[in-house]
Amino acid sequence: MSGGFLAKGHPVGCTGLAQIVEAVWQLQGEAGRRQVENARVALTHTMGGLKVPDAKAVTVSILQAN
Repeated sequence: MSGGFLAKGHPVGCTGLAQIVEAVWQLQGEAGRRQVENARVALTHTMGGLKVPDAKAVTVSILQAN
């Protein structure tokens, strides 16, 4: 279903959003063949800027299933 980040071409902003969507699918049990059994907590991490490791913006999100 997903070709991963290589298939997305790493467009600005979309990589982080794709991570959140995948995390939500995992927590809702809707990730198909990629499903992690009994997923209850998910963490995403995105860095952006001109050059990594000198990233200018870092976002960490932690999601928990109800």
